[in-house]
Amino acid sequence: MEPIELATADGLVLRAWQPDDAEDVFRACQDPLIQRWTMVPAPYLREHAEDYTGPMTRAAWAAQTAAPLGVFDARSGELLASAGLVVLDLPNRSAELGTWVAPWARGRRVAERAGRAVAHWAFEVLGLSRLVWRAEVGNHASRLSAERIGFTFDGIVRAGLPGRDGGFVDCWHGVLLPGEVCDTPPAWVAPGGPGARRAYAFSHPPARLPAGPCTLRALRETDLDDVVATFRDPETVQWTSIPLDYRPIQGLDFIRVGYPAMWRRGTGAGFAFADSDDRFAGTADVRIHPLDPVTGEVGYSAAPWARGKGYTTEAVRAVCAFGFERLALGRIVWRAHLGNDASRRVAEKVGFVVEGVQRESCVQRGRRLDGWMATLLPGDLK
Repeated sequence: MEPIELATADGLVLRAWQPDDAEDVFRACQDPLIQRWTMVPAPYLREHAEDYTGPMTRAAWAAQTAAPLGVFDARSGELLASAGLVVLDLPNRSAELGTWVAPWARGRRVAERAGRAVAHWAFEVLGLSRLVWRAEVGNHASRLSAERIGFTFDGIVRAGLPGRDGGFVDCWHGVLLPGEVCDTPPAWVAPGGPGARRAYAFSHPPARLPAGPCTLRALRETDLDDVVATFRDPETVQWTSIPLDYRPIQGLDFIRVGYPAMWRRGTGAGFAFADSDDRFAGTADVRIHPLDPVTGEVGYSAAPWARGKGYTTEAVRAVCAFGFERLALGRIVWRAHLGNDASRRVAEKVGFVVEGVQRESCVQRGRRLDGWMATLLPGDLK
């Protein structure tokens, strides 16, 4: 297969790598994000770039096992990105599309624009019947680019990508078929669209968010003793589904995996809220409904020593505002076991409108219980 050159109407040139590109590739691949989300060698040495732009590229095109392409600005000739078929299986008419973007070219939708050009070429010239796009869970920018091109993602593939430590990491697996290439991004993921706003929010978790007299921040391992004490508190146990006899190992897993996994997967945003001394005072989160992407559900718990100070109300208000503004939610649901008056008072202060009692709508340690249900719309937030 002979190397090709593609020119796009919006000013990109895609062509096979040449040895003269090695210096720019070496410079681009020093970027921490490229090393974090791709399998380029780390540390990335000049000899790696020389091999990639020379022998590796020539061998891939000659053997028809891949079609590596550099992406350049049509006017200046500046290197912008890499985009091509990182795996090519011509007998089975299938390939995997992969990209990385140089740090100086970000914010210009280069991966999307170049990926779209490669997809058209793969279907219309090579006659492929299937393109795959894989991204490690947490690489929201890559997934957004793929969705703008038209790739459909269905769930998470466990251990679907090789990791740097010799093991495997979970990945999102998208598929694009002939006739599905989107020359205009779907509204949900178009610039400024809900999906685009959400991808940015999950890619950039805020270090701290003001919440009245307290602050929202990430959970820390130094919070462990307070987390365990809170989740062993009789009132917390009574009104939540926290496991009985909550142990430090469970708290450590919650801190290291629980909320961080929500951010990586894009399923919700979870925070600790802390007092003026930055001591843990409770947790607050909003989780996106798996079947209704514009609906979220809020959850919260307060440390015993932080109750009655207004912290929880302000934390929940801030989390809901984050859900509406940053996660593009249109509706947030609150549920609580019937009789949990303290939780209901917080919800109503924030602006939730109680809609009634749902029979056996709450599950607590294997039992189904009646629960209150309330909703909050953006205009309800007090």
